[in-house]
Amino acid sequence: MDGIGIVGAGIAGLHLGLLLRQHNVPVTIYSDRTAEQMAGGRMLNSVAHHHATVERERALGVDHWPVEEFGYFGHHHYLAGGPQPLVFPGFFKAPSRAIDYRIYLPTLLEDYLARGGEFEVRPVQAADVVKLSERHDLVVIASGRGNMSAMFPRRADKSPYDTPQRKLCAGLYEGIAHSEPRGVTMSISPGHGELLEIPMYSAAGHVAALLFETVPGGDLEVLAETSYDDDPAGFEKLVLEKTRQHHPSNFERIDTGNFHLTGPLDLLQGGVLPSVREDYTRLPNGRYVVAVGDAHTVVDPVIGQGANCASYSAWELGHAILEDPNFDERFCQKVADRRRNSVHATADWTNLMIRTPPPPHLLQLFVAMSQNQAVADEFTENFSWPDKQWDILATPERVRKFLAGHGMN
Repeated sequence: MDGIGIVGAGIAGLHLGLLLRQHNVPVTIYSDRTAEQMAGGRMLNSVAHHHATVERERALGVDHWPVEEFGYFGHHHYLAGGPQPLVFPGFFKAPSRAIDYRIYLPTLLEDYLARGGEFEVRPVQAADVVKLSERHDLVVIASGRGNMSAMFPRRADKSPYDTPQRKLCAGLYEGIAHSEPRGVTMSISPGHGELLEIPMYSAAGHVAALLFETVPGGDLEVLAETSYDDDPAGFEKLVLEKTRQHHPSNFERIDTGNFHLTGPLDLLQGGVLPSVREDYTRLPNGRYVVAVGDAHTVVDPVIGQGANCASYSAWELGHAILEDPNFDERFCQKVADRRRNSVHATADWTNLMIRTPPPPHLLQLFVAMSQNQAVADEFTENFSWPDKQWDILATPERVRKFLAGHGMN
């Protein structure tokens, strides 16, 4: 048998492959795209890596972007509604960073190849997995493309939505001065959606990613449905106007004369259906395959947890492979057990954040954050620790007890 086969060359597949190669485990990654196609295609996402993920990158030897230059240091919150908007910061204990995946993924693929990993460019469908399983000791599905994720049944108890709860419009822009200190701006326009402004490094240099999370039927939905290619200037004018109306703390840092999308491929529009799937499945030949990344868990990007969750999940799977290379059902159950708490907390927290209308205990926490810096900092730091965040947010009683611990009623 030929080591571990990984279908998918996103963050989950590459982090897993790099970890296994550190321990001389034979690995083959299968991808439907070459490194050149990854680098030259449409923007893949607007993700940021929080410092728990940055620490894994350091452990893997792929810390190519020093946080002193490429990092950011917290979140700036703006919540409209009520007599006055809530405006307050929250700070990390260590920086996060956001690198365009058209730079990030090809760079990590180069590292993986330099360390002796095998890479095959060919499409893999669910029907091909049985044959792959006879070549490898274990096959890992790290891609949700096509029909791959359907191999793993969807868990209704962790997948409460049947349709996307936000329509998305994410793009890279120049002409926006970064916030001080440098950080992500999280602006909420009740009933209409959220704007995440993320300092990102791309082929155009240090730019701002604007991710509009628009509520279907709200005033911002038009951003997700208007074509940039049909009228670039008209699209940029629309973005400016909707930002001015709904997200004034972002708009005040925009130089309207120099504001523009960095390129026609630097825009994504669409929607995400959140879902959690079973950790593994048994093939007709009796062998098992394990899901990781988008094949296992898909979350709305509103709190930027998808890539971080995929990295964590791959890390736990990789260490399970190193500790117990007996790839039977007991192995699969152990993988599910060791990553369940954090992965499910990520999904539960994200699904809470996109609930419309928002639950009262979430609003209670946001009000408290605007009044108590320690509360805001703990919430912000927990972007690296979704299980700790869900320990706070899971019920109204937990929020009240958390706030009482900070001397707040």
